Amino acid sequence: MRTYRVRSGLRARFLETFRAKTVPAHEAIGMKVIGPFLAVDDPDVFFWMRVFPDPGAREEMKSQFYEGALWKEDLEKNLFPLLDRYDVVLVEDTAGTLGGRS
Repeated sequence: MRTYRVRSGLRARFLETFRAKTVPAHEAIGMKVIGPFLAVDDPDVFFWMRVFPDPGAREEMKSQFYEGALWKEDLEKNLFPLLDRYDVVLVEDTAGTLGGRS
């Protein structure tokens, strides 16, 4: 579960690129993206999850994304500066409702 707080007023701008580039890149690698979910009481916060087919695939898929050209040449320098902070909590889908594990 990923919680992102963007710099004030930039959530819509961040999410435009997130939906257009980040989500398709994750899905092309085989990760499923759940969300984003917007915080109702804070216009600068949103939540999302990425789901991996199994725990063993997690590190390899993350490496493919973060070592890829999209991250290194675009997203890291264009999206990362829009973030105020982010938190990541590794969770397990024990009910099997997400079609994989996160």
